[in-house]
Formats: sequence, C-alpha cells, structure tokens
Amino acid sequence: MIAQKEGPVGWIIFNNPAKRNAVSLEMWEALAEMVRDFDRDGAIRVIVLKGAGEKAFVSGADISEFEQKRHSSASRRSYDEKAALATDLLARSGKPVIAMIQGFCIGAGMAIALSADIRFAAPDSRFGIPAARLGLGYGYAGTKALSDLVGPSHAKDILFSARFLDADEACRMGLVNRIVPRDELETAVRAYVELIANNAPLTVKTAKAAVNETRKVSPERDLEEIARMVDACFDSNDYAEGRRAFLEKRAPKFTGT
Repeated sequence: MIAQKEGPVGWIIFNNPAKRNAVSLEMWEALAEMVRDFDRDGAIRVIVLKGAGEKAFVSGADISEFEQKRHSSASRRSYDEKAALATDLLARSGKPVIAMIQGFCIGAGMAIALSADIRFAAPDSRFGIPAARLGLGYGYAGTKALSDLVGPSHAKDILFSARFLDADEACRMGLVNRIVPRDELETAVRAYVELIANNAPLTVKTAKAAVNETRKVSPERDLEEIARMVDACFDSNDYAEGRRAFLEKRAPKFTGT
C-alpha cells in the first residue's frame, strides 16, 4: 500500500501488482490507517483510490492467505471485521472518495469501489463478485451497498451469476459514473478532483453526510446532525468568502473554516 499527499489530494495506491493488487490482511489494516490519516489532515480535501500498474484496480482478496487467516468461522470474523472497518472508514470519510479503476475490479475490489463516492473506469475494466464460485458467504453490508447502488435486481444478477461485467454494462446499471479512455483516465480524474478540491470543504462534507443519511432507514437518520452541519456552512468564513468572490467576479479561496 502506498499513501501519497499531493496538495489537497490524498492518493491511496493498492500496490501488489504481482497478484493484480489482491488485498492481503496487512493491506486491509494499512488502508484503514491511511484513511484515518487523510481524514485527520485538514489540507486533504479529496481521496483517490487506484491500483498499481495497468492490469487491475483490485482483483480481489489474497486467497492464498485464506488457509491460515480465513479458514474457519472464527478467523473469518476477525478477517472480515478488519476488511469491513477499512471499507466503512472510506464510506464514512468526511472527504469525497474517488475510485480510479482500470483492469480487474473483482470481489474485494468491488467492496472497496462501492465504498467510494464516485467511480471512474477505463473501457477495459471488469467487475464482478465471484463469491458463488468460491462457496463463501457475501455479508449484509456489502450486499446492501451493492443493492443501494445498482438496485436489487442487478445486485441479485451479479451475486447469483458470479459473472464479470464490462465497463459499459457497469455504467448502464449505475455501478460506474464515467468511462474514460485508458490513456486519458488519470488526467480526467485529476481534473475532477481539482474541481472538488476548489469547492467549499464544509459544503462538500455536508452534502456527503446528507446523501449517506438517505441510505439509512428513517428511525436511524440523524437529521439534527445534518441541520447542524448546514448551519455551520452558513456561519462559516467560506460562505462569506463565497459571497464576496461572487460580487467581485473572482474565484473563491475556501479554507474549510
């Protein structure tokens, strides 16, 4: 795993190209810590996920570890808790999370991509959840994330068949936001995250939180917290800066305060 900070952008790179970036238990643990670090860093406004090399975003979990680290229900629970923590931290991060996908995005790669807010993909990307080919159970959290994004019928298709989807089909069902030619993919992602990074951080954080609340059942929604976050935007220095910049016909300079 590699973490890089480039101005307002935090890059997380899945760096296991010999295994098509298959995620080991150590990588799950590193991912969680990297997300925590970026969340604590006020200078970071956007997080981007990508795979090392050109063959895969993440091709799945490192199955070679399963015999020792995921061989029973007890060891599976421990393993799954660490993986779930990493994906939950991504989903709940106060920063927008963008997945830059090329090549294989399979199994654990799908779980990671589903935890991102926006997904860009190269035309040759491939998506799938092969749990039914391995005989393992696919848990509620991952199933809900998939179903929330693509709908119950598409989620069942993906899980029942364990087939791989191409980028066009993934985009049609809403799994991917945008398909970009491979040689233009990183340029497009960089331009998009710059657009986000130049916007008011408190507004973006509030928007992400509000959208996430809509995915909860009504009794669990913390609407008071969303209202507090909206009030904080209106009371912020950034709102004053946005108004001034509009009147002065210049680009605003937001500080997140």
